[in-house]
Amino acid sequence: MTASSRGRMPAGWDVDLSEDYEWVPLRLPPDVTRLTASTRLSIEAEYRGWELTKVRLYTDGTRRVLLRRKKSRVQNPHADNLPEL
Repeated sequence: MTASSRGRMPAGWDVDLSEDYEWVPLRLPPDVTRLTASTRLSIEAEYRGWELTKVRLYTDGTRRVLLRRKKSRVQNPHADNLPEL
């Protein structure tokens, strides 16, 4: 995932962010189909423990996605590596 695909959260999404979870906002470009996005997010859920919290579809076809997962008690040495979408 490139740095440009991550960014700040859309307005209102930062209201209910629990400290018990890790949160990752993603931007999916318009050329990513719904099926491809669904497959990629399913892989993240299956193998990395992320779950889909919110999705916003914009008129230009861009999707903003918010993923979350429970924080681990054990410090992960790769915690800075975010999901590759």
